[in-house]
Amino acid sequence: MSTTPKALYRDEGVVLRTQKLGEADRIVTVLTRRHGKVRAVAKGVRRTKSKFGARLEPFTHVDLQLYTGRNLDIVSQAESIRSYGQPIAGDYPAYTAGTAVLETADRLTAEEREPSLRLFLLVIGALRSLAERTHPAGLVLDAFLLRAMSVAGWEPALTGCARCGEEGPHRHFSVPAGGMVCPPCRPAGSAMPNPVTIELLEALLTGDWDLAEASQGGTRREGSGLVAALLQWHLERGLRSLPLVDRSDPSAPRREVGLLSEA
Repeated sequence: MSTTPKALYRDEGVVLRTQKLGEADRIVTVLTRRHGKVRAVAKGVRRTKSKFGARLEPFTHVDLQLYTGRNLDIVSQAESIRSYGQPIAGDYPAYTAGTAVLETADRLTAEEREPSLRLFLLVIGALRSLAERTHPAGLVLDAFLLRAMSVAGWEPALTGCARCGEEGPHRHFSVPAGGMVCPPCRPAGSAMPNPVTIELLEALLTGDWDLAEASQGGTRREGSGLVAALLQWHLERGLRSLPLVDRSDPSAPRREVGLLSEA
C-alpha cells in the first residue's frame, strides 16, 4: 500500500519549552523564523547517547530539519546556532526574566504555523541582551513585553488618548482602554502614574536605553506593574512566570539556577 511521502523542511528557531513523551522522546515547542510556532517530536533525545538532545533545550537558538507530521512534526536534525541557557541560568534575574520572555512568546503565538518574524527577532534580541548583561534584566523584559504587545496589535497609548487620540500629555492610565486617557474619556478606576514612569515606558518601547537606565527603582516597579497589567488584560490571564521575576537591586549577589525543567 502506498503512503504519501512526508514533506521535509528546514528552519531556524528558538526552543520555548519541552515536554517528556514516552520513555525517550521529547516534544519541543519552537518559535521559528519562517514557520511560526512549531511543535515537533524529537525521538530518542532523552537517552544519554542522543546526538542532539542538548541542542533542544529552552533558550537555545537552533537550526532544524523537520518532517511534517499529521499532528506533530518530527525533528530529523538539529544544529545549535547559539545556546543562551548557560549564561542566562547563571544570573537569577536574567533567568526569571528569560523564562517570562519564552512564556510570553509561546502565549502570543496561539496559532501554530503563523509566521511572526518580528516576534522571533524580539525573542532573539531579548535573550542575547540577557545573556550578555547588556541592560538590566527587568528593563529588558519590560521592553520585550511592550514591543511584543505592539507586534500583536496591542501597543499601549503613551502620548495620545487611547480612546479619542487627543494628544497629551494626559495624567490617567486605563488598562482596559489600552493606555493613557484624556479627562473626558477617563473611565472610573483609572490609575494616575508618575509622569516619569510613562517616560520610562516610552523609552523602553522606542529603545532609548540611556533614558531607561537612568530611571530609579520606584519608577521601574511602577512601570513593570503597568506592563504586567496590560499583558494580563490582553491575554485574559496572567503568565505563570511573571510573578517570579526577580527585580531586585542589580548590585545584589546573584543566585545560580538550573535550566528550565521539562513538564
